[in-house]
Amino acid sequence: MEEKKFTHFDQNGHSVMVDVTGKSETVREAAAVGRIRVNSQVYNAVVSGNVRKGDVLGVARVAGIMGTKKTAELIPMCHNLNITKASVDFKLLEETKEIEAVCTVRTAGKTGVEMEALTGANVALLTIYDMCKAIDRNMEISRIYLLNKSGGKSGDFRNENHITEMNADE
Repeated sequence: MEEKKFTHFDQNGHSVMVDVTGKSETVREAAAVGRIRVNSQVYNAVVSGNVRKGDVLGVARVAGIMGTKKTAELIPMCHNLNITKASVDFKLLEETKEIEAVCTVRTAGKTGVEMEALTGANVALLTIYDMCKAIDRNMEISRIYLLNKSGGKSGDFRNENHITEMNADE
C-alpha cells in the first residue's frame, strides 16, 4: 500500500496551502454526519416547535449551510470554494433523544468539499445547542465524521466504519 504523505507542508516543513492550479476541475461532493444528544424536555420542545428562540431545525439548517460557505475563513489551509449545493437534513432519533445532522456539499472545482461538509454539520449542531441551552446545558455533540465523498484524483470514499450504523437507523 502506498504511504500517504502530508501535503500541507513544504520541503522545509512550513505550513502551506496546497497548490491546486494544475488540477482538473471535477464535480465533487461530500456528506458529513453528527449528532447532538439532548434530554427529553429539549427533544420534545424541538419536535413540537416550542423553543422560545424559534424554529430550531430551520435556523440550524440555514446556519449549517452558511457554515459551509465560511469554512475557508475558519480552517487556515482550506481553499475558498464556489459551492454549488449545500444542504442540511435532520433525523430525529426519539429512542436515544438525539438529533442527527447530515450536511451534503457539492462543487465543480479543483479541490474537495469534505471540510465544508464537516463544518456545516458542526455549525448546525452548535446552533441547536445555542437555541436550546436555556432549557438544558448538558447537551452533547458527538459522532461527527465524513460519511462519503466523490470526485477528484483520490476518487470515491465511503466510511466503512459507519455504513452498518447508518443503515440500521433508516
